[in-house]
Order: sequence, then structure tokens, then C-alpha cells
Amino acid sequence: MGRASELHAPSTGRSHDIAVAQLRASYAAVPPGRPIRLAKPTTNLFRPRTATGAAGLDVRGLGGVLSVDPAARTADVQGMCTYERLVDATLPHGLMPLVVPQLKSITLGGAVTGLGVESTSFRHGMPHESVLEVDVFTGGGEVVTARPEGEHADLFAALPNSQGSLGYAIRLKIELQPIAARVALRIVPYTDLDALIAAVEDVTATGMWDGRTVDAMDGVLFGANDARLVLATFTDEPGATSDYTGQAVYYRALYERRSDLLTAYDYLWRWDTDWFWVSRALGVQRPAIRRLWPARYRRSDVYHRLFRLEQRYGVAARLDRWRGRPDSERVVQDVELPTGRTAEFLRWFVERVPLLPVWLCPLRPRERVWPLYPLRPGQTYVNVGFWGTVPIATGARDGDVNRAVEQVVAELDGHKTLYSDAYYDRETFDRLYGGAAYHAAKQRYDPDGRLTGLYEKVVERR
Repeated sequence: MGRASELHAPSTGRSHDIAVAQLRASYAAVPPGRPIRLAKPTTNLFRPRTATGAAGLDVRGLGGVLSVDPAARTADVQGMCTYERLVDATLPHGLMPLVVPQLKSITLGGAVTGLGVESTSFRHGMPHESVLEVDVFTGGGEVVTARPEGEHADLFAALPNSQGSLGYAIRLKIELQPIAARVALRIVPYTDLDALIAAVEDVTATGMWDGRTVDAMDGVLFGANDARLVLATFTDEPGATSDYTGQAVYYRALYERRSDLLTAYDYLWRWDTDWFWVSRALGVQRPAIRRLWPARYRRSDVYHRLFRLEQRYGVAARLDRWRGRPDSERVVQDVELPTGRTAEFLRWFVERVPLLPVWLCPLRPRERVWPLYPLRPGQTYVNVGFWGTVPIATGARDGDVNRAVEQVVAELDGHKTLYSDAYYDRETFDRLYGGAAYHAAKQRYDPDGRLTGLYEKVVERR
């Protein structure tokens, strides 16, 4: 199945039980009434957090793959398992998760409770929609198995987008799908946003483009009238494959090429080497620096750690002030717009926010509504992802651009994910993010409020 990182030995049922016992013991050791959180070494969140004095729960031993069933096309996976490790376990069977979020260090539990999207989402929705059952360690200190039906169906429904405020997914059973040895790309240029969105709707409805099956689809907006739609087909056809883990940069190739061929492994992680295009802020895309920067450190989690250090110490910000440059606002967001309003949003964004390129990822939810992120089943959306900083205009304040994005997305019947800065008032937040269902689940599964609440976590940054 192409190159893969070092394979990890699967976890066993006994080691899982031991890890759960350690988790329970760490919870029991925390004095009653004291808040708790995960003692997790990595994160893909962009929300700065204030100190809360929360005690860290021991999740060591909960980062493995318990089993892969090639016949049933399912995997039993621990909640802190990264998608990198899961893909290493499934690709030898010619299988992949239905949706593989684009960054290697994203965990299964994180993608379910915090949402995720990728190029197969136009077929399979979001990662939580392929979950068959999930064991949750609740804020009340219990382990419950939640399924679509049954005693804990309310928790199953409320877990996606709960951001760890109801409990932590410690084991998940998920669906898998076949993937071939290689992935062939057709890179279609567009100068008209309406034509681009029409193509997205056509591929989503038919699963085809120009007589050939489309297994995955995403795109990049490079300018107001300059976009690329990338149509991927899983294939065993022979041929030389491209490698974007070296000197070449994937998103730049999209601008220059009309077709490409990657191994399955390299396709799944095509965005990780340069964290989409964000690595350019660190100079890693400059040829001289790229040659000196070890390939093993060209990873999104490495860049994220560097950005968190900058967030903490502000060295670059101080240098910018010394050079007389204006302060900057971080604009790091993913939003979902219905296809009927996507072009309108993109035109507004290009006119108002000086931040390009922009990622475009079509998404079609499957058969049910998830109350904390209520996208409509059967409606095609486009995830628009933009990540960077913009100068704070004279007379403006930090956060104004993000607030404007929130307002326009709501006006266009869209939704914004919550892994980064959010500015909603509580009433608006509850209306947009299933407040009634959330508060009912919070009362049942975390009655003493040991876990930081959803609003407190994502807006108040506790």
C-alpha cells in the first residue's frame, strides 16, 4: 500500500483494561469538586486556555489499535489513538477509515468530540458519522457504552462537538472502507466560483466526473477567480508517483499540474508535511531552509508546537512592533456553508480578509442530525478553511475579523467549528450549538460539573 511510517504493535484487550483502570484510579485520586481534564501531551486546538487548576487524568495506554476486522470492515480503536497509527494498521488490509482528517496527530476521540472533515466527506460526512459504538469516560467518573439506540443514545448523539465537556471517548468501533494502492488526481481549474460549486454539486450527486468515479474531492481557492478542484480516484494503475515529503510542496503542484499520482499513504497525508501551506510562515518552503530542515520534523504537530511557543512568548510579535508593523489578529477557522451560499461567502471573504489560499472541502452529512452541530442530512456543504494572521486595522480591535466571519456564516445558514477562537454570546451559542440537548446531557453525565463546560471552554477559554 505504499510507504507507511513504522508499524505499531496492536494493543490488547488486557492492556486496554489496565489502561482504563489507570484512568479510573487517576480520577479517584482527585479531590471531590476539583475540575479535571486530560493529561494529553499534544493538541490540534488553537484556543489559548487560562489556568484552571484542573487535575490531569492518566490516559497512558489508550493510544492504540485494538483490532482490525477486514471482513466486517471495522476497527476497534482506543480514544487517544492518532489517525497516523490507525492508518498504519488499516492500510496493510487495503482499508482506511471512512474519513481521515488531514493531520497525522489528530486522535480518534478528538475527531469525534471535536469534529473533522476531509476529501471523502462528500461521500461519508464527518468522522463521528462512521462510529458504531463508543465507550465514554464521563465527567461523573463512569464508563458507559453509547450506541445510536439504547440507554445512552442521548450521549451518542451529543458527543460530537462536545469538545470533551461531557466525557472522553476511550474506545471506538468505526467503519472502514477499501482503498487501492494509489490515488490518481485530476486537477481542474476554475475562474468562476459558481461553476466550481456547480461541479461540486454534480460530483456529490453522481459520484462521477467525466465518466470516471470520484472517491475523494477537495480544492483550493488561490484568488478571487482562481481555484482548483481536485478529484481523486482510488486505483491500482501503474506509474511513477509524486513525493511531497521532500523538496516539492503539494499545494504549489496543484497550481501547476492538471494530473498527479500518489501512493495511498502519501495521499492521505498529503497536507501534513506542510500543514497545508502554513509551514511557509516558518520559512520551511524556502528551498535552502527546506534542505536543512530534517524531513522527520516536517510535520503539522512540530509546526503546531512552534506556534504555541510563539503564542506563549510572542517573539515574532515583538519583532514586528520593533519594525513598525501593525499588530496582527489570528484568523484560524473552518466553516461549513451550504453550496447555495458558498460562492457568496468566498466573494465576501476575498474582499474583506487578506488571507489566501483557502481550503475547500465538500461535505454531505449522512442520515441523522447531530444536535450540537446540526448540519442537515442530504444537504451538501463546503468546508472553507483559512489559517493565518491579518493586520489589525487602525481603529479596529483584535477579534473583529473573527467576529465578522461568525456573523456572515450565521447569516448564510452555515456553521463554524469550535477548535479555535469563538466570540458568541451565550444565547447565540446555545441556539447554534444545540444548547437544550447539551445541557440535558451535561446534567446526566457530568452532574457535578467536573469537566469544563462547552461555552466556558470554547468562548471563555477556560
